[in-house]
Amino acid sequence: MSEYRPGVCNIGRDERRKRRTLGAVSFLGAAAYVGVVLGTGRPAGLLLGSFPLLFGGFMGVVQDRMGFCAGFGALARYDLSGSGGDSGSVADAEAVKRDRIKAFQVVAVAAAAAVVTTMVVYGVGSAL
Repeated sequence: MSEYRPGVCNIGRDERRKRRTLGAVSFLGAAAYVGVVLGTGRPAGLLLGSFPLLFGGFMGVVQDRMGFCAGFGALARYDLSGSGGDSGSVADAEAVKRDRIKAFQVVAVAAAAAVVTTMVVYGVGSAL
């Protein structure tokens, strides 16, 4: 997309790629962390430490898929410059409100996915 739409799209192609890349790196970090915990025989409770990395991974993926950056939404900003659009600040109060609601939704989806995944990792790791 190359046009800002309140509560729908506030990042373009380049910003989406950044989030996708950071999400993938976070997921790889989570996998490495879990591998170290399991491979070194550490207590299963340490698997819960994968949550921040999983949350970061899901934040990247969710923002990429939705085309919406939670941070930009919370700060009333947008950046579609990598898709032929422009970047800047959001001045309209109703647009800011819609962006902040969407930002909350992005964080909630990522957090829920990270909690579920962390519990699965813990459950499987505890059983090993």
